[in-house]
Amino acid sequence: MKEYLTEGFRWYGKRDHVSLQYIRQSGATDVFSSLHEIPYGEVWSIDAIKAHQKICADAGLNWSVVESLPVHEDIKTQRGNWKKYIENYKISLRNLAECGIKIIIYNFMPVLDWIRTDLKFRLPDGSRCLRFDAAQFAAFDMFVLKRNGAENTYSEEIKSRAKKFFDALSPSQISEFESSIMDVFPGCKMGLKAEDLRRMLANYEGIDEKKLKENLAYFLREVTPVAAELGQKMAIHPDDPPFDVLGLPRIASNVEDFKDIVNSCDNSANGICFCTGSLSASAKNDLPKMIDELQDKIFCTHLRSTKIEEDGSFYEAGHLEGGVPMPVVVEKLMELQGKRKAAGEPLLVFRPDHGRDMADDLEKKFPDNPGYNFIGRMKGLAEIRGLMRGIMYKDSK
Repeated sequence: MKEYLTEGFRWYGKRDHVSLQYIRQSGATDVFSSLHEIPYGEVWSIDAIKAHQKICADAGLNWSVVESLPVHEDIKTQRGNWKKYIENYKISLRNLAECGIKIIIYNFMPVLDWIRTDLKFRLPDGSRCLRFDAAQFAAFDMFVLKRNGAENTYSEEIKSRAKKFFDALSPSQISEFESSIMDVFPGCKMGLKAEDLRRMLANYEGIDEKKLKENLAYFLREVTPVAAELGQKMAIHPDDPPFDVLGLPRIASNVEDFKDIVNSCDNSANGICFCTGSLSASAKNDLPKMIDELQDKIFCTHLRSTKIEEDGSFYEAGHLEGGVPMPVVVEKLMELQGKRKAAGEPLLVFRPDHGRDMADDLEKKFPDNPGYNFIGRMKGLAEIRGLMRGIMYKDSK
C-alpha cells in the first residue's frame, strides 16, 4: 500500500496573520518555517531556533522543514563577505542539527525571489490568485527599472502591450506595481526601489549561467558535506518563474539543471525541493518524468499548479487544476514515500503551496505574504489529502 506524505503548512512566524491554531485545525502536522527576523547571512543561534521550535510544539505542530535558510547575495556573486557568510551558514546548519531539524530549503535565484506582476488577479468565480503577465513584466523592466538593453529582450507585440499597460497607470498605481514585483521577499519587507534593484543587478555583471553554476557548486561543496555529516538534507528550490528574467541567468529550472546541481557535489545532503508550481510554469517540464529521474534526490515537495497562456504568461490555478497532472504526481510521490519508509530513510514532507484568496479571506489584507492566505491553502491541503486517500483506497482493492 502506498504511504501518505507528511502534511505541512508554511508559517511565517509571530507576525503571520495565519495562526498556528488555524494551521493545526487544517489537519497539517508539520510546519515549514524560518527565522525571518534574522538578517540574511547572520548566524541562527541555538537559543533562537529552540524558541521558535517551542512555539510550534506548544501549538501541537512539528517544525520539520526550514523554509528557508537564505543564501546571501554575496555568496551567489562571490563578492564582499561571501566567505564569511558561508562559514556562518555552516554554523547555522550545525545549530539546526543540534535542535533536531534536518530538512533545509534554500534557493539560488539571483537578486529577486519569486516574481509575479499581479498579486490580486481576479478569476471568473470571484476568487483571486497570483499571476505573471509577460507584457506587464516587460513594462516593469523597460519603464520602471529602465534596464539597459531591456527593449531587445521582448517581441514587438509584447513591447506594444507593455507600453499600453504602463501608459494607463496613475503615479500611485505605478508605485504599487513597482512594490508588488520587487518587495515580496518571503517573510520580510526590504523596501526596495528601482535604484536599489539596479545596484543589485550591477553586481551580476560578468556572471553568466556558467559562472553562477560554478558559484553554486562552490557553495554546495562547502556546506553540504557539513549537512551530510549531521544527517541533514539540503533542498534547492526551483527558480520561479523557471526562465531568465532581467537578463539574469536561472540555473534551477529544469531536469538538466537539477542533474548538474546534484552531480556538482554528490553526497547524501545535496538534493531538491520539488515545487510543482514553479516548475509547471514552463511547458517544457514534464513533472512525472522529472520525479522518475530525480526521485532519490527529492527531499520535500510543494504542491500547486499553474495555467500557462499562449504568450508565456501564467496564473496560479487550483491545486487540482491547471497544467500539473496532480493525481499522477501525487501517486508517484506516494510510491517514493513507501520506498523511503521501507529503507528507513527520511520521509518526504509536502505542503500545499500558495492558495487563492477566497470566501472570507477576500475581505482581509495579506500585505506581507501574498499567496499565503488560510482558506485557499486549506482547500488545497484537503484536496490533496483526499487525492491521497483515493489512491490508497484504489490500491487496497
